[in-house]
Amino acid sequence: MIDLFINIASFTIYSIPVLLSYYLLLLHDESPLWLEKENVYIDVKEGEQHQFPSLVDNKNPIDNIYLSVIVPAYNEQIRLPSMLDDTIKFLNEKSKKDLKFSYEIIIIDDGSKDSTAKLVTSYIEKQPSSNIRLLKLKQNRGKGGAVKRGILCSRGKYCLMVDADGATEFKDFNRVEDIMHKIEKNDLGIVCGSRSHLVDSDLVAKRSFLRNILMYGFHIFVQTLCVKGIKDTQCGFKLFTRETARRIFPTLHIERWAFDVEILYLAQKLNIPIAEVAVNWTEIDGSKLDPFSSSIQMAKDIVRIRFRYLLGIWKIKSL
Repeated sequence: MIDLFINIASFTIYSIPVLLSYYLLLLHDESPLWLEKENVYIDVKEGEQHQFPSLVDNKNPIDNIYLSVIVPAYNEQIRLPSMLDDTIKFLNEKSKKDLKFSYEIIIIDDGSKDSTAKLVTSYIEKQPSSNIRLLKLKQNRGKGGAVKRGILCSRGKYCLMVDADGATEFKDFNRVEDIMHKIEKNDLGIVCGSRSHLVDSDLVAKRSFLRNILMYGFHIFVQTLCVKGIKDTQCGFKLFTRETARRIFPTLHIERWAFDVEILYLAQKLNIPIAEVAVNWTEIDGSKLDPFSSSIQMAKDIVRIRFRYLLGIWKIKSL
């Protein structure tokens, strides 16, 4: 009986590292890029279905679109209207002041179970021009998967990733855009909205002790393994040049919360200019992020990013 117990214990001790290594390094758990008839949108004026254009196949902007706003949304029928109202108002005012400025908004319904898609359709019907498009995914891919697919369907010279909750004030786009024009080199550049200036503010002080510990631990983990010199990798307000998006997003593997880390890891590997800009940010109720379970998933994904690229399991795709 003792021998049996020893054998079971030994097997467990040796199998755990093997299984963990298999998960981190070898397990292929990514969903297909597109399911059947998924990368399509409905032109509400024509009542017809069209396929989204391909970022990869079109190096130059399409239809002279200057900015593509990419909004991942999962069960966001409550928080999305306020964000869309502010965003559309800002973009319309900017386009009136600058006749060269044009935009599109791509909202990615990431397999929502509520009326997110119906809400977005109502906004599309109210717009005088077809500058809002709905990309409806047939199953939930995660925030990273939704952003990736939205970016790959974009037409703009620049692509701005924003959160559906409107936590970052959209007017901060002007500052982000100004910095982009300063750092952009050979059509390459990323500007990240940053909340690092809020670390000593009441917003952070009011958070639970556990959440703050996880936040600081995650930052150290990211800096050690993947991305150096970026104070806030996770802010959901990032601006990319079209060429940057073409070089990074086809390669992207992580589909959950740590996808920002992979984006910046790849950008640093490709020597793409990166800058951070302080943004006005407010925590909005209704977050889908569970700090504890998400931290575990993100830690595993960061290890995967580091070692899968290091060992050549994942490779940067060339266009």
